[in-house]
Amino acid sequence: MLSLRDFWRRHKRKVYVTAGVLGSGYVLYKLYAAHRRRISELESELESRREIDELIKAQLQTHFENIQRISDSTTLPYAMHYLRSRVSEELDLSPLTGRLMQGKGLANSLTTKEKLELWEKLKILSFTRTALSLWAMTMLSLYIRVQVNILGRHLYIDTARGLGSSQALDEADPFDRHGQQEFLATADYLSNYGMTSSILNMQRAATEVLKDKQLRDPFSTSRLCETIIQILESFMSMGGPHHWVAYLVPENAILYKQLVATSSDFNGSPDISKLDQLMMETRAVLSSDDFRSIVDISLRKVVDGLVEEVEQSLGGSSQSSGVPLAKLLPRVAQLGPELLEEPSQNRYLQIIRSTPEVELFFTLLYANMPPHS
Repeated sequence: MLSLRDFWRRHKRKVYVTAGVLGSGYVLYKLYAAHRRRISELESELESRREIDELIKAQLQTHFENIQRISDSTTLPYAMHYLRSRVSEELDLSPLTGRLMQGKGLANSLTTKEKLELWEKLKILSFTRTALSLWAMTMLSLYIRVQVNILGRHLYIDTARGLGSSQALDEADPFDRHGQQEFLATADYLSNYGMTSSILNMQRAATEVLKDKQLRDPFSTSRLCETIIQILESFMSMGGPHHWVAYLVPENAILYKQLVATSSDFNGSPDISKLDQLMMETRAVLSSDDFRSIVDISLRKVVDGLVEEVEQSLGGSSQSSGVPLAKLLPRVAQLGPELLEEPSQNRYLQIIRSTPEVELFFTLLYANMPPHS
């Protein structure tokens, strides 16, 4: 017993130290094991989140591509076809050309003054139709791309907020396919409701620019380019810097629904606020300085493409000395229908799509559009 007490007295410090070390080691081991377990759990959670994120991205990409495909294969071709019909109907040159041909075949059927008046009207109407077709085609293609990017951005934000992340994207999206289609259908607003005002203002612009240009004046392709640009600039500057936005998109969803629906079936449907929000975002994009810059670049590119076509069809003389304006009018009149051809065959739409500034604008639009509330 004494030896045990002596041993304890001599070695108790060592025992305490050893016990402390062992106890600390055990505690540290438990802490380390808990830490490793927590890291493993976090890694597993992060991996799970990455898998969910990848799934969401894949769903978004698929859904976005579907919207783009609907736009390219259905929305734009249908809207372009309807636009072509409306322009052809509202700016029909055949009555004027018919009277001129009739007067040419029958002696004394038209006086010199009447012929001159008909030619002047034909001059104004030919340039009006071509300038309007050019502007409307360009704006319609850009407008529909704005729509697609806004819809895609909404899908991204709604999904990223975790709205039904464990569900399929179609179930999670609060703005259903019907709502998407209703928003895309506003692409026809220009043809249905903006056409009359846009034609009147384009005709005013053409009349002002062409008033000093005589039918006998020689017109080179460079002068033709300058004339069309002047008409477009005059049109775009009428009534304020963004007056033309009203031709493309409704002021709000309520007014739009009142226009497209009969009084009996308009009841302010529940999705009216969502549609109104999309329209407001669209108007904000169209009214921005960046979009106006893209519009100017696109219009100029298309005008350059038109002038190249005219130069090739008329030969080299149109570039240097030029041809009389009266002789050029038939070719100008033909440009309108060419501008509104089927999208799959429309080289001018391709010119707009392949413009680097346009591609950059829509990339930044999708990436930087402010979150919706």
